[in-house]
Amino acid sequence: MPLSEQEQRLLDEMERNLYRNDADFVSTVGDRRGRPTYRSVALGSVITIVGAAALVLGVILQQPIIGILGFGVMLAGVLVAISPGKADADAPADKDGFASASTSNPRKGSTTFMDRMNDRWDKRQDDR
Repeated sequence: MPLSEQEQRLLDEMERNLYRNDADFVSTVGDRRGRPTYRSVALGSVITIVGAAALVLGVILQQPIIGILGFGVMLAGVLVAISPGKADADAPADKDGFASASTSNPRKGSTTFMDRMNDRWDKRQDDR
């Protein structure tokens, strides 16, 4: 059942206020989990192909252990390919996608890391 126009406006206003006032909560609960990097996808694909080849080889040679190992390698390759990149979780990036020096030093001045992140969030929202 769709929302009425008034309910939709109220929901949009609540969402805007949440983004504006509670950036910590939004970043914690939001769906912005780390995305797989190109490197992990490429490596995972190669591992999966090697595992598939081992699986086929195990079937051809009628050796179940080779097939089972091949399946395990395929599974590991898929997990590597879909795993989020560690650089995304460790170092926050600026608008160009590179970690800036100001965010990598948590003791810069008297402001905390979270204060700087909140300031950046507010500035980004004001620019929109």
